[in-house]
Amino acid sequence: MSTVRKTETIPQWKREEVDELVEFIDSFNSVGIVGVAGIPSRQLQAMRRELHGFADVRMSRNTLTVRALEEVDEGVEELTEYVSGQVALIGTNDNPFGLYKQLEASKTPAPINAGEVSPNDVVIPEGDTGVDPGPFVGELQTVGASARIMDGSIKVTEDSKVLEEGEVVDDDLANVLTELGIEPKEVGLDLKGVYSEGVLFEPDELAIDVDEYRADVQSAAAAARNLSVNAAYPTAATAGTLLAKASGEAKSVGLFAEIESPDVVPDLIGKADAQLRALAAQIDDEEALPEELQGVEAAPAPEPVADDDEEEQADEDTEDAEDSTDDDADEDDGDDGGEGLGAMFG
Repeated sequence: MSTVRKTETIPQWKREEVDELVEFIDSFNSVGIVGVAGIPSRQLQAMRRELHGFADVRMSRNTLTVRALEEVDEGVEELTEYVSGQVALIGTNDNPFGLYKQLEASKTPAPINAGEVSPNDVVIPEGDTGVDPGPFVGELQTVGASARIMDGSIKVTEDSKVLEEGEVVDDDLANVLTELGIEPKEVGLDLKGVYSEGVLFEPDELAIDVDEYRADVQSAAAAARNLSVNAAYPTAATAGTLLAKASGEAKSVGLFAEIESPDVVPDLIGKADAQLRALAAQIDDEEALPEELQGVEAAPAPEPVADDDEEEQADEDTEDAEDSTDDDADEDDGDDGGEGLGAMFG
């Protein structure tokens, strides 16, 4: 008994639809699947307009979406596991993190209806409900809220959790939440997964605190720079700081050893002048002093830059290190630290 193999015949309109979906997928650097369940048609159209210029949304039958993803292949077919329920394709030339952030920012609060599963814990907050005394206080108590009549109004006496995440909303709770104007869910395009540059990302991998991440990177860069400076390991980022640090240390040695270098002479003269004034201040008989030293007060002698101070300076963050580099360069009248060191000892 022979079996006849039947070849599936795809209607022309389906073939054209798949071709358009394939073209859509190929035209973006990042392609994802978003859930659209529960979004009213008018609100969905508003979201698509809001995303215009940043991302495009393409809706089609799930079977045709899967076929298009499989035809493109190149790894993007991994998105087929997210094609279930009410979903759509989304494409952008931005990175997946930017797409996730944009979609989350576009979500808006919305009331929850009876029969829906709560996406999070529902809490009725403490405070005056603004509702006049009446049967509503009993409705609040029925759903689990701590409420009573006080000062001519119905008040919730403490924050009351009336539903946990994953539980189904009943009619009584839906009515109470509507009366209080509490909107416990968010409506928007819910990103299921996105494929970009050979990598499949899921929402929990994209939900990062950008400011915290940037601060961590900056902190790591500053720590690496400080390590390079303290280890005297020259790089393009630390060479200037190392030269300024070496120039400062060499200048301190020259000042302590009283080496008559052009870079040190002004400081040596200042140091000698301060010492002379300090000595003159110790002589009681002003007549024994030259006229220009009579009545002068002692000035503190300049101290050489201590090694500990230099090390502490090297431990400062990147911006402080760069500032100190500029200051040292100004003090040296533009001379290079290496040239100053060579002139001082050679």
